[in-house]
Amino acid sequence: MDYVSALVPPIVMATFFILLVKTIVKSQGGANKAKEDAAVDAVLARAEATRQTQK
Repeated sequence: MDYVSALVPPIVMATFFILLVKTIVKSQGGANKAKEDAAVDAVLARAEATRQTQK
């Protein structure tokens, strides 16, 4: 029975990891993609502007 207790944690972790990856892949794109891309672009532009003014 030691082999069962040794195998359960990796199997559980692998299952949760697979579910996490599937959730991330499914959430890519969709109706909010343009809004999310615009938010990321705004943050990157702000960071670049801050970096340029500090030089």
